[in-house]
Amino acid sequence: MTVHFIGAGPGAADLITVRGRDILARCPICLYAGSIVPRELLDYCPKDARLVDTAPMSLDEIEAEYAAAHKAERDVARLHSGDLSVWSAVAEQIRRLEARGIPYTLTPGVPSFAAAAAALGRELTIPEVGQSLVLTRVSGRASKMPEGETLAAFGATGATLAIHLAIHALDRVVDELTPLYGADCPVAVVAHASWPQERIVRSTLCNIAEKLNADPIERTAIIFVGKALAAEDFRESSLYDAYYQRRFRGREAS
Repeated sequence: MTVHFIGAGPGAADLITVRGRDILARCPICLYAGSIVPRELLDYCPKDARLVDTAPMSLDEIEAEYAAAHKAERDVARLHSGDLSVWSAVAEQIRRLEARGIPYTLTPGVPSFAAAAAALGRELTIPEVGQSLVLTRVSGRASKMPEGETLAAFGATGATLAIHLAIHALDRVVDELTPLYGADCPVAVVAHASWPQERIVRSTLCNIAEKLNADPIERTAIIFVGKALAAEDFRESSLYDAYYQRRFRGREAS
């Protein structure tokens, strides 16, 4: 028996990985975060699978489901939104599984920031404009940010920021980043990337709050901040330059 943690992707059912879909198709039990995982993903499960929505459950109750499945020798597919490597709450579940000696696997998923970038139609790393992307958030009820991991600290680098779980703190984001990036710095808010209700709001630090006050976004959104978001007149990468030699090109420069 194994618990298979699966990154379900950002929302659209066809953005789950082939591996994740195939694991779902063979597991007799599926635990899923019903508040943020679309029901369409459950269509990949066996018709007679036991489906458990973990949205109203405590960690103790989820652990009990794992223990019961382990005793019954039935594999579990555990669906989490986005990718498992960030803000998935998988770490505490793994710790409990290891304490019980229950095997597990992790299958990555398409992260929400990648789906949001695709919705924007943008590459987030632009030559000589921005080559770093910081994934961060602000303190919330679920957990506090460690000392030193602040918007000001990350903003001081000038990197493009992908700020998760912070749409409720937009005014704070604007106040802390405007002195570092400038009032005219591009901002993009993407809500429900890849979902049917996907929404994109583009603006600048000086007026993004006004735009969203008129038509609020309340949850499931990423705030992007950085000059790379609107860069147009930038130097092309040397990667495909005719005079750039690399071992896979295998021809003389012309």
